[in-house]
Amino acid sequence: MSVATQVENELLRGALESARDTELLLLERGARRRAGEAFTSLFGAASAVVVSDETIFSIAGRDVHDALRQAGQACHEPVVLPAQGLYAEYSFVDQLCQRLQAIDAVPIAVGAGTINDLVKLAAHRCGRKYLTVATAASMDGYTAYGASITYKGSKQTFDCPAPKGVVADLDVIAAAPEGMNASGFADLAAKCPAGADWLLAEFLGVEAINRHAWEAVQSQLRFWMDNPAGVRQRKLESLRRLTVALMMTGFAMQSALSSRPASGAEHQFSHLWDMEHHTHAGAAPSHGFKVGIGSLASIALYETLFREALSLMDIEAIVAAWPDAERNEQEIAALFSHDELAAKAREESGVKHVSRDVLRNQLVKLSRGWPELRDRLREQLVSFAELRDMLCEAGAAYMPEQIGISRDRLRRSYRQAYHIRRRFTVLDVARRAGLMDAALEQIFSSDRGQFA
Repeated sequence: MSVATQVENELLRGALESARDTELLLLERGARRRAGEAFTSLFGAASAVVVSDETIFSIAGRDVHDALRQAGQACHEPVVLPAQGLYAEYSFVDQLCQRLQAIDAVPIAVGAGTINDLVKLAAHRCGRKYLTVATAASMDGYTAYGASITYKGSKQTFDCPAPKGVVADLDVIAAAPEGMNASGFADLAAKCPAGADWLLAEFLGVEAINRHAWEAVQSQLRFWMDNPAGVRQRKLESLRRLTVALMMTGFAMQSALSSRPASGAEHQFSHLWDMEHHTHAGAAPSHGFKVGIGSLASIALYETLFREALSLMDIEAIVAAWPDAERNEQEIAALFSHDELAAKAREESGVKHVSRDVLRNQLVKLSRGWPELRDRLREQLVSFAELRDMLCEAGAAYMPEQIGISRDRLRRSYRQAYHIRRRFTVLDVARRAGLMDAALEQIFSSDRGQFA
């Protein structure tokens, strides 16, 4: 066993020992065939029911069902949802709840992000624990607290426990459809700008860093990201490393009872496009691909701010120009044509809209601490060019057009993404420092802009 693997195993062992909900993680080749053993160790003689979609059931769900029966577990007929049109939307949670309430069984989610989130919330609503069988290293939600579900047109995180156990079969993960594991790599890479956003929030007294959650995500992040090509080439060691990284990120969210350890402005771009029901080539782009483009957008904004002399800001002029609540709502009305999306933006933006006195205090602190803070942020981030190359090597989207987002739409998305979440990010700093307009001019400049 390599030193790196030993370190990862220690991290996972520590995460499991301190986890609020998850008691078991089985990560190995052929793990799906040990699902019965894992289920018995967690739930004893309870009845089980596999929940999957048509595609994944034929790949892994049937094997999980057979493993349960071979282990002597009582099993209900699997709940196999249609793959076509299935996504993490609340109506599917309702449907799944109806199916689960008709039987007395512990659900086993066999699938990736959509299935896991649907089963997570449905199981919680039915008052049950659940087991998940991961079929792709496509996102970090397997071990996370909360489910990301679209409700009334708005992407929201619903409070609900993480699974009691996770089974991750490296053979199935290695055979996942093209792009799924690349999506997971992009979701992992997002922790660089997400971490920078958390540093900003702590520095300005908005949200303190949870040190345990921070270490779980950030301590090995660069190591976990150092072989994107191996993900594209389906190398088992690269996929194992990626899976460990995503599980650790989920454990951090489980520990913090928040998505903050893994999510910042880059996720706000993704959530915005989700809420706009964005599709490309007839389908919604993967969560990871959207987050990857959001990460590039976030880092582009950071790099623009790094060129600004924030220590020399004209604070009083910026404070005088700060919009009041009425002007803030007028801006939202101009940016959002969809009533439900505009209502969500007013709610979220209104929560974080600060008075001029609060703004002045924050700008003074930012001005005084900017040189040191800028160095810390640079250390946290990878460069725009480096991240773009990594995403390309992993097989993920690295240009907005690859997910159907034009440059003009991306530019507008910066302003919209700010309003749809109350979370404090680099978008807030750019807006509060009065630099959003100038930053966007640079980012989309035909001369040197990152999105030229």
